[in-house]
Amino acid sequence: MLRNVVALVLEEVHPFELGVACEVFGLDRTGEGLPGYDFALASHRPGDLRTHAGFTVNVPHGFERLAEADLVIAAATGIRESYPVELVTALRAAVDRGARVLSICTGSFLLGAAGLLDGRRSAAHWRNAAELARRFPLTRVESDVLYVDDDPVITSAGTAAGIDACLHLVRKVQGVEVARGIARRMVVAPHREGGQAQYVDRPLAHVQCTSFGSVLGWMREELERDWTVEQLAARAHMTPRTFARRFQQETGTTPLRWLIGQRVLLARQLLEESGESVEAVAVRVGFGSAAALRHHFGRSLGTTPQAYRRAFGG
Repeated sequence: MLRNVVALVLEEVHPFELGVACEVFGLDRTGEGLPGYDFALASHRPGDLRTHAGFTVNVPHGFERLAEADLVIAAATGIRESYPVELVTALRAAVDRGARVLSICTGSFLLGAAGLLDGRRSAAHWRNAAELARRFPLTRVESDVLYVDDDPVITSAGTAAGIDACLHLVRKVQGVEVARGIARRMVVAPHREGGQAQYVDRPLAHVQCTSFGSVLGWMREELERDWTVEQLAARAHMTPRTFARRFQQETGTTPLRWLIGQRVLLARQLLEESGESVEAVAVRVGFGSAAALRHHFGRSLGTTPQAYRRAFGG
């Protein structure tokens, strides 16, 4: 059942993330044949509360409103040291009686504080994933996805990923056509390709002044070459075994993985900035074929070169 929805408001709530909940569940679309929701805002202090953007929003209900909800949405309120005890208690009680909870961006920290992430997988904005994992070590944080559904807890990454999570839940509970209808009204895709790895800014790495600086420079300048460990070791004046061990120690990865990572980064740059075909990009960065580029692109970013270019191409 997905009829009664409550969005939590704590000062200073982030208005876009709160707006996602309001847009998906707070508008009356019954005239278009879509289901309606009994939607409400709730907080520890009903009344006018400040948002992160400086204006206020009027919240009519206290946390007792959670006792009626089928779904409780925790919008982003920043990363806090603590949360109201009555809110944590109400969240646990809601889940215990069968309600679902959904967080948007840093709302996952509230769910973690309530113990609702323990033993579950969770999602977070890629910038906050490490901190979420540090604070709540009993959850497995997946930093490369847009959302995680570990029923009855759904967590999503930053900002617009909340739209993906909300539409996913609608699709799961009320069907594809309902999710499509809401997405059409919002003028968004009912389901986005890939994960959030494609949105992480990872510029081509500058070669650091390590004992491998010259070798990394050669590799980056000639990404199209099929380097072997033996060739690289000879350049570094080491045996292959010593080279492989020292490379892992200084870079944290293997020569092959480092090379693949650099090729994917350059491919992203070319797909964004050039009009070269996917096949040409694949050859230029050293993958040799579009099929190989698609394989490594999918493993690294969770999407295809064509979809990436549509999203980010200039």
